[in-house]
Amino acid sequence: MFSNHPDFDPVLRRIKHFAALSDTDGNFPIEEFREMRQAGLLSQQIKPGKLSFKSDSLVDNFTLLKSIGKASLPVGRIFEGHMNALQLIDIYGTTAQKKRWYDEVTDSQKLFGVWNTQDQDGLFAHERADGNFILQGSKTFCSGGDQIQRPLVTAELKSPSVRGWQMCIIPTEKVAAIRQDKSFWRPLGMRASASFRMDFTGIILSKDNFLGAPNDYYKQPHFSSGAIRFCSVQLGGAEAVLEETHQLLKSINRTEDTFQKARIAEMSFLIETGNLWMKEAADKIQSGKYDSDQIIAYVNMARSMIEEICIRCMALSERSVGARGLLRPENLERIHRDLTTYLRQPAPDASLVSVGDFVFKKPEIKKLWEPQVVK
Repeated sequence: MFSNHPDFDPVLRRIKHFAALSDTDGNFPIEEFREMRQAGLLSQQIKPGKLSFKSDSLVDNFTLLKSIGKASLPVGRIFEGHMNALQLIDIYGTTAQKKRWYDEVTDSQKLFGVWNTQDQDGLFAHERADGNFILQGSKTFCSGGDQIQRPLVTAELKSPSVRGWQMCIIPTEKVAAIRQDKSFWRPLGMRASASFRMDFTGIILSKDNFLGAPNDYYKQPHFSSGAIRFCSVQLGGAEAVLEETHQLLKSINRTEDTFQKARIAEMSFLIETGNLWMKEAADKIQSGKYDSDQIIAYVNMARSMIEEICIRCMALSERSVGARGLLRPENLERIHRDLTTYLRQPAPDASLVSVGDFVFKKPEIKKLWEPQVVK
């Protein structure tokens, strides 16, 4: 299991320090990302090393996400989007695109993100007579807002020659301003994730800003297996709940209480259960020995389990610390709000049902998770 690189420990401590200061509506964690840029965290996945996409230890990246989520869930959410965008470039980008966009990360410290959630007006890319495309419409839950210099969005193509959903990476300083609506974002938690509504109407893009072919974004197993990234951040939040509960109970001399021991024990093995799910999912994704349906089902199981682990840890913590532990400015109050909000990822029921569907389609269950020959 990945152990935090010593160089990252100081930045993680500073991110944790700034998390409480950033917890306001409409805010972006500016100081936290200044620290991350200085530590070189934005480019770790595209450089040689244990955290590279080319590394044979995918769990290291998931554990990094967990560590950042433990320090700050909003920062973890935004960083997960950055990592997602870079991974999509790694999978679908041309050699020239990879050089251009990766250079923007390593040389200019550009922050990427992935914004896919449709707003009511949708997002369309209309082909013009000159071969360029003009965008019309909006996305919502756009984490990072105008601090994302390279947002990756999916737009429905409107062209006489091509159809489908096209990934576009927008060079924000070279196009018309993206209109930002902060009034939309008034959540219980994750306030500092700056997940605003963004209107792209009028932005003109050339085809060299298109990533991959139409509908590549939804190709499996990459689309569904990516859920393990946000699950890793969420698990970091649960680990933060355990840490804050542990510290508070020690500070008020409640460690000899039998029920407190039982609750802290359950939280501890729940967190380790999540670590094992995360590691096993990483191993299966990376091994190349499992077919797409197996990967999707296994990641959806991990997603469902980690959600339950987080919910259970929060409930145990509430019983342990009582009202005093959930008062502001206690860290636990903020972490509880953030994790409650962040767990509301799209379609949890569909993810769970898909696992049952996968199992029922098998003639027998004894070989559900045995390696398959990938065709």
